[in-house]
Amino acid sequence: MKPRALELFDLPKLPRYRKKVFVLDSRRALTRGNPLRAVSFLAYLNPKGRIYTGILEGDEGTVLGGIVQHNEERFARLAYLAPADAPFALIDHLTAQAGKWKAHQIVAEIDEGSSVFESLRHCGFAVYSHQRIWDMSYINFIPDFPYLWRKKEEQDLIAIQNLQRELVPPLLKQVESFTDSSSGMLVRGEKLSIYMDITEGPRGIYLRPLVHPNADHLLENLFHLLTNFPNRRARPVYLCVRSHQAWIEPILEEFGARPAQLQIVMVKHLVNKIHEAKTVPSGGNTAWANPAAPINGHRAMAKFGHSESGEEGA
Repeated sequence: MKPRALELFDLPKLPRYRKKVFVLDSRRALTRGNPLRAVSFLAYLNPKGRIYTGILEGDEGTVLGGIVQHNEERFARLAYLAPADAPFALIDHLTAQAGKWKAHQIVAEIDEGSSVFESLRHCGFAVYSHQRIWDMSYINFIPDFPYLWRKKEEQDLIAIQNLQRELVPPLLKQVESFTDSSSGMLVRGEKLSIYMDITEGPRGIYLRPLVHPNADHLLENLFHLLTNFPNRRARPVYLCVRSHQAWIEPILEEFGARPAQLQIVMVKHLVNKIHEAKTVPSGGNTAWANPAAPINGHRAMAKFGHSESGEEGA
């Protein structure tokens, strides 16, 4: 059978796959949890959101896969596969959906050493970066240092762009944006040197740092952010450090942050052919346009870990 969109009558099938989920989008998993929990999955049925689930039923069983795109991002993210050994046809189906959203790329995050790596390479994904996610929840340190954080405002966007341009490799900028996100905090100073992108969900808080190597008092400022985070409650806090900021990791380890397994960030480019109207010679009565090329997508996964559960939202 061909892959298709998940329908309401498929919902009774979900429980048997919850423990087979392989996550491909760490941020979503750590903030919202297992995408196949009943509460989480309601978001995948929202026709207004760019959240899509595909299903493929065959002789060897049923396979599910999800893909998402945030409003502020030009790329889509493979969210999960369940189980991991999804046929290429399902990945193609998910990629085609990303093409309908006019996404430029698809991003997948997998644990280093995952057997899926070769499958992704075969399907056209390339390694763009590495990342490690640090659990900051166990740090208990109150610095003797003034609190300098404030919320990002519209007038800060140019400064954030300049800091991103200085720190993020050009190739990675296509799939890593800081200025368009709705939530962020920065450290006050003459020149911006520490910015933190923030994603919150019912199951956790996910931070992405932009920290200049010459920034002063990084730890003190970071711990102030953790201890003064509004409405944090008991939610864990995670910090994602990509390879271009790897110099932060020894500092985090020294002060008690707990590292997860190193992950590989892989990217698949989508090529959409634009309809080109061809000029018809004088006397011609028919104009032709090149059909849009079908989009081929591919596969990825990462094991679902940590205390990730909850709601699957935008």
